[in-house]
Amino acid sequence: MTSNDELKKIARFIAEYATCLLASGVHTSRVIRNSCRIGASFGVKIKMSTTHKTIVLTTHDRENANVYTEVVEIPALPINFEYNSELSALSWEAYDTRLTLEELREKYNRIISRPKMSPRLVLFLVGLANASFCKLFGGSWLAVGIVLVATLAGFFTRQQMQRRGINHFIIFTVSAFVSAMSATTALACDSTAEIAIATSVLFLIPGVPLINGVIDIVEGHAVIGCSRLIHAFLIIICITVGLSCPLILFKTSLL
Repeated sequence: MTSNDELKKIARFIAEYATCLLASGVHTSRVIRNSCRIGASFGVKIKMSTTHKTIVLTTHDRENANVYTEVVEIPALPINFEYNSELSALSWEAYDTRLTLEELREKYNRIISRPKMSPRLVLFLVGLANASFCKLFGGSWLAVGIVLVATLAGFFTRQQMQRRGINHFIIFTVSAFVSAMSATTALACDSTAEIAIATSVLFLIPGVPLINGVIDIVEGHAVIGCSRLIHAFLIIICITVGLSCPLILFKTSLL
């Protein structure tokens, strides 16, 4: 049997756990399954409703009929697949070994407090990945080098604007503009310029929201699925605007 105070603590932990997963790029049904699994380890039934910005979570103790509801906002976090795997594994550990709430909280804090990858290393790896796309699509080695520099410029701009808390859509528009503008130097070299300019903004494509949006709709979570798709399409529009401006200025024939 769970007291009201214990039920409240369980609900608050699961709400924090679920928002961390959703913000890190996990599709909704998996978040619900993991959260219900943790609730079951404490003998508590979980009901959850999600939107793009909030989670409404209700915990119900089956033995004494105590009910507690928590409404929390989903924070803005970068995509993190380590959270996806490790927090999912934590839910199974809680269910299999019947961890106490204190033990579960300690393991959770240990996972989310691990040092993040260096922003400079992320910047370099993203640049290499985007340059590889240029070569994969048939770009010359000179174009690959131009795309590498353009990606570094665009992604660095994105990192700095995110650090200052600038609007999400403005960040994508400006980052796409900086990358595409840098890639237009390929026009002077006549070195597969079209491929260089097109691939210079690929690092901005919102692949995870698009995939998760489709998965959510297919699995019956239409509200958050449509919200994710709309958000992804707005980002694509921002990328298009940022990419179009250099094309209009320097190569109208590409439009």
